[in-house]
Amino acid sequence: MKIKINNLTKKYKDLIAVNGVSFTVNSNEIFALLGVNGAGKTTTIKMMTALTPPDNGEIFYGDLSLKDSPGEIKSFINVSPQETAIAENLTVKENLIFIAGIYGFKKQKALEKANAIIEQFKLEEVQNKKAKLLSGGMKRRLSIAMALVSEPKILFLDEPTLGLDVIARAELWKLISSLKDKMTVILTTHYMEEAESLADTVAIMRKGEIIELDSPKNIMEKTNTVSLEKAFIKIVQEDLQ
Repeated sequence: MKIKINNLTKKYKDLIAVNGVSFTVNSNEIFALLGVNGAGKTTTIKMMTALTPPDNGEIFYGDLSLKDSPGEIKSFINVSPQETAIAENLTVKENLIFIAGIYGFKKQKALEKANAIIEQFKLEEVQNKKAKLLSGGMKRRLSIAMALVSEPKILFLDEPTLGLDVIARAELWKLISSLKDKMTVILTTHYMEEAESLADTVAIMRKGEIIELDSPKNIMEKTNTVSLEKAFIKIVQEDLQ
């Protein structure tokens, strides 16, 4: 499902958090929203997920306007937040069954859904372990798994590998990459190598505006750099001049 953002604007008193942003996210792609702190990424995501209304502009999911059809759109999007939204004293399987119940799955169906996701996310060895005893990487894996229980068409990932070690991060990258066969993924990250590895399209924001929008490969070619991190630094520093 294609997402179209037209002239999106959000102000907080005298601060323009997002300033007339427009972009398109294509179906079944991984789209990365990048920027330094305060660039407008989080506010953009909040508007796209109906957590905060825009002051101006439009957001379309396919032919549906978020302004006119928020309930219908919320039924096929989901968010895996930066802070893992898991019940620490429940086991992995119990967390998945619990969230399936919240989404309206009956008891047997909730169990089947939990078992299927445990297999998909390779959580078999920890399925009966309490969430509070999991490693950071496993907690993030469980948090993303819980966001997929509702079978969303659009998944938002906010800093999905923040604080993870390099091995756990690489494993989660592989998992996230596999998701785009089934859905569109929009992620925010401060790890440029993460965006370079995963994203089909990258939007770089600064002071509420998009200053670059392209594939990581094209961005590196345009800036004559060997990594997205070096390209990002060059683009943002040039924009400051």
